[in-house]
Amino acid sequence: MSAMEGDSFTLRTGLTEIQRDDELEWRFGSSRARLTRIAAGNITTYNDETFRDRLQLERQTGDLTVTNITNEHTGVYQLSIVIRNKKSTKRFAVNVYAPVPIPVIFSDASRCALSAESSSRIFLCSVVNVSDVTLSWYKGNRLLSSIGVSDLSISLSLPLEVEYQDKNTYSCVVNNPVSTQTTHLDIDQLCQIHSGSLNPVLCIFVKEFL
Repeated sequence: MSAMEGDSFTLRTGLTEIQRDDELEWRFGSSRARLTRIAAGNITTYNDETFRDRLQLERQTGDLTVTNITNEHTGVYQLSIVIRNKKSTKRFAVNVYAPVPIPVIFSDASRCALSAESSSRIFLCSVVNVSDVTLSWYKGNRLLSSIGVSDLSISLSLPLEVEYQDKNTYSCVVNNPVSTQTTHLDIDQLCQIHSGSLNPVLCIFVKEFL
């Protein structure tokens, strides 16, 4: 299961009704820390700081809802059920992701002007401080190129070379399993920016990249 930071998720037991003699317990993580349980018709919630004020246990079915989630709630949840003295176990893997940022497109102003050395312009799409994302360029609905990162939180950049007479629609898309952000390329607007008004850090970054 995938979920976004700040949202909630519900893990379902598959039961329709818990009888008074049934027992049910939820645990979390490699340490199998106790979260909450139902026994003799009573609900007990344990004092786990990571889940404080975030747990909701449905008394009739035993479904567990975790609210206001953060990356700390990524992991394996274990459900133990005892019905008529028969024990069964289920495990649920949950991944919590941050919403992706809006990608930024910029260019080296010196490449916007037509010259004898170049018949194209190069634009760079960038996102910062991301993990578990894919950054892609699209021409209309067709994927042109993409780059991805899995674990570490880093910055990603992806170049796009466009011919001077190209009037197609381009867009840069960043996504993870729970969210997507898109920025459309406005060639005329970017190339009207005077080189002196560009952020010096961005200009240096683009020139070093090229």
